[in-house]
Amino acid sequence: MTPTRPSFHLELQHPGPVVGIDEVGCGPWAGPVVAGAFIFLQPEVAHTLDLSLIRDSKQLSPAQRDKAFDQLTSLSSVCFSVGQASVEEIDRTNIWQATRLAMKRALSGLTVQPASALVDGSRKPTELPCLVTTVVKGDQISYSIAAASIIAKVTRDRMMAELHQDYPLYNWVKNAGYGTVQHQEALRLYGVTPHHRRSYAPIAALLAS
Repeated sequence: MTPTRPSFHLELQHPGPVVGIDEVGCGPWAGPVVAGAFIFLQPEVAHTLDLSLIRDSKQLSPAQRDKAFDQLTSLSSVCFSVGQASVEEIDRTNIWQATRLAMKRALSGLTVQPASALVDGSRKPTELPCLVTTVVKGDQISYSIAAASIIAKVTRDRMMAELHQDYPLYNWVKNAGYGTVQHQEALRLYGVTPHHRRSYAPIAALLAS
C-alpha cells in the first residue's frame, strides 16, 4: 500500500504561524525523550525539497532521514527547534509528563512565536502557549508535523550514537535504546547504566533481581 503523503491542508485551517510538533523516544528503555518543533514560515519553500522524504520518519531509512534532515535544516524561511527531557525526569514523573516537558522546551527554543500548534497523536499537551490541535498519525498528514518528526528522530539517534561511544556493549547506535534482544542480553550480562530508565518495568525488574 502506498504511504499517505502529507500536505499543508491542516496548516491552512489554523491561524499562523503554525508549528508542527512530534516526539520520539517514548518506547526505548534508555536515553532521553526528544520533541521536535518545525514551522514553515513560507510553505512554498517546501517545494524545493524532495517531498517524498518529508513524511513519517519511521517510513524512512536512516540515510533518507539524514538527507531529509539536511534539506530541512538548510532551508531559509523556516524555524525549528528540539527539546528533550532526561532519563532522570522520565523516572521522576512519567514518560507522558516528560514528553510534555520536551515539547514545551522545543517550543520555547523557537525564534518565532507560533499562533497554533499541530501535535502528533491524540493526547493534548495543555501547557503550550498557543492553540493546540492534536492529529492522529499527524506525521502522515501534515508537512509541519512530518518535518518535526524527522528533526526529532535524527537528533535523538545522533544522541544515542554519542552515548554508544561510552557504552558500546548495548549497541545503542543501532537500537536507539529500544529493548531489542541484543540490548536485553547486554543488560543481563553487564547491568544497568545511568542512561537506562529505571522506572520502566523491564529495567525495574532487572534491578529488583
